[in-house]
Amino acid sequence: MTGSSSGIGRATAIRLSRDFSAVVLAARNAAGLAEVAEQVRANGAEPLAVDLDLMSPTAAEILVSRTMARFGRIDALLNIAGAVPGLDLFQMKDEQWDAGMELKLHGARRLTLRAWEALKATRGAVVLMAGNAAEVPTASAAAVGVINAAIVALAKAFADRGLEDGVQVNSVSPGPVMTGRRLAMIEKWAATHKVAVDDAKQALLTKAGIRRYGEPQDIAELMAFTVSRAARWMTGTQLRIDGGEVRAI
Repeated sequence: MTGSSSGIGRATAIRLSRDFSAVVLAARNAAGLAEVAEQVRANGAEPLAVDLDLMSPTAAEILVSRTMARFGRIDALLNIAGAVPGLDLFQMKDEQWDAGMELKLHGARRLTLRAWEALKATRGAVVLMAGNAAEVPTASAAAVGVINAAIVALAKAFADRGLEDGVQVNSVSPGPVMTGRRLAMIEKWAATHKVAVDDAKQALLTKAGIRRYGEPQDIAELMAFTVSRAARWMTGTQLRIDGGEVRAI
């Protein structure tokens, strides 16, 4: 599981430690991984924390090799890592586009490819994290929408091959979830519009047309279902969980 040190990835790792006997944690924050590993262990699962940067071309090889050496199998792969700059279309530079694509899209692509044979052996499940911006891209955060749309398409492509190979692949698209990153974005918006942070929270919530922000645990529960036996006939699906933000079919 990537992005395991904070936010949705952290909540999902802890939630899955109730369902699996071992959980592999991957992120760039060693201290955060250590904290999550302790909670995973407290739930009765064996953690393996791997501190690495998925932007590195060798990260997938390292992560899968260490997982197989320790546990000998991969039952589920959850690609959660990815921080795409929420910048205006006319302000974002090439290197920022490249960094967002490299981590969230190509990092997930490389890891899924490298883990595929192990997933075939267990008839395992893959989840790729996208986001609602794939449905409603805006100029103010163009890369978020574009890269999330690419993630949804990538999941569909893997799911197509998975029909032949017995691997289940889906994508999950959360709406506005209150993580540390979301709070930082709200604080930036508040400063730009010269309003209090609490007022900014409410203004953006009203703009989204929903009753509350999501919590990481909300997404963690869906992720746990998506890789469970109960969801085995579901593949090639984009699952939206957004409190009703996207109203289109």
